[in-house]
Amino acid sequence: MSETRPISFLRRWREPGSSRMPFWLYTDEEIYRREQERIFNGPHWSYVALTAEIPGTGDYKRSWIGERSVIVVRDEDGSINVVENRCAHRGAQFCQTHSGNRKDFVCPYHQWSYDLKGNLQGVPFLRGIKGKGGMPLDFKRENHGLTKLHVAVHNGVIFASFHPEVPDFKEFLGPTMLKYFERVFNGRELKVLGYNRQRVPGNWKLIHENLKDCYHPGLLHTWFVNYGLWRADNESANVMDAEHRHSAMVTKRNQGGKGEATSGIGSYRENMELNDGRFLDVEEEAWWDGPTAVIQSIFPSVIMQQQINSVAVRQVIPRGPRNFDYIWTHLGFADDSAEMNQRRLRQANLFGPAGFVSVDDSEIIGLVEEGMTQNLEAESLCELGGREIADTDTHISETLIRGMYEYYRKVMEI
Repeated sequence: MSETRPISFLRRWREPGSSRMPFWLYTDEEIYRREQERIFNGPHWSYVALTAEIPGTGDYKRSWIGERSVIVVRDEDGSINVVENRCAHRGAQFCQTHSGNRKDFVCPYHQWSYDLKGNLQGVPFLRGIKGKGGMPLDFKRENHGLTKLHVAVHNGVIFASFHPEVPDFKEFLGPTMLKYFERVFNGRELKVLGYNRQRVPGNWKLIHENLKDCYHPGLLHTWFVNYGLWRADNESANVMDAEHRHSAMVTKRNQGGKGEATSGIGSYRENMELNDGRFLDVEEEAWWDGPTAVIQSIFPSVIMQQQINSVAVRQVIPRGPRNFDYIWTHLGFADDSAEMNQRRLRQANLFGPAGFVSVDDSEIIGLVEEGMTQNLEAESLCELGGREIADTDTHISETLIRGMYEYYRKVMEI
């Protein structure tokens, strides 16, 4: 674990347990710096890309782990490398494009060049000119390559880690989370349908909370409560890994309509109708195996989304204590029919920055962040369903959030 300043430099978390989170946890710069060291640079796997995004030799994608920019690239032998986007000479971020194809990487500052594995291969004026200048005689290229990350590729999804002692990827997920991961990513060839990007005015942890918070979907989201996609009266489950850091919210849609789950709910619109019914043209898929939606939060960097026929990867990139970037990669499968492609794209309109559902989340996160800054010593209350941490068969619970912060407190030593 990285060395950090003593705990006395940090604020104190007054309450035991993880059912009440102090607001300074989401705004404090010192806390944020420790998160980068302990979490994003710690022994965790972070999502960086899909193999479908870099199919050929030299294909690359720029990505992030925490605040650190990395390059994901396919090597000449077909393997996948992840290197830090930081020149070993003077530290310049040498790659500024989102994706492309290269035979090598060259830093524009002094034109140091690196092969696709990150090895230094060229240094201009290495021995000077006319016997003058140049690098010291003991300079060795092999000692000055790019920072190389550990890489795990599982069924078309690429994860990476800076930490030398990161666990095996399957061990990191655990058997329960691996089951839900492989439910979507079971080895079928993936197809990227498109991207959305947005910057959300809130702390990065708030989006993980949001995707572990099964309390709000049937209250905040008019679409969900009206059309039965995610409501309090759905058949549902909340499940976690043994460490409680990862989770899956699981539900099976119903027919919607008026009932106990809509009583007194302001977002419910009894007479709401769609102008275009194709948004709910749902085709049951065999691989669902029961649930019609599973939202899987893999700490600390990604959310895997399956909501009816819409499939997406949502990457979380912290940008200081009070902002994060949210990158949506909308997916299908290579063997999808043309009709299914269109269905997935159409249903993707529920999600993304302007999605019929997800736009609510982004706005609410901004309001939460603003409210927290009014009194940093106040607390977030997370006691729905009690204070214990356990899997549940109801969505009237905040157990998944409590689980994440139990793990968070241990890692952060707060």
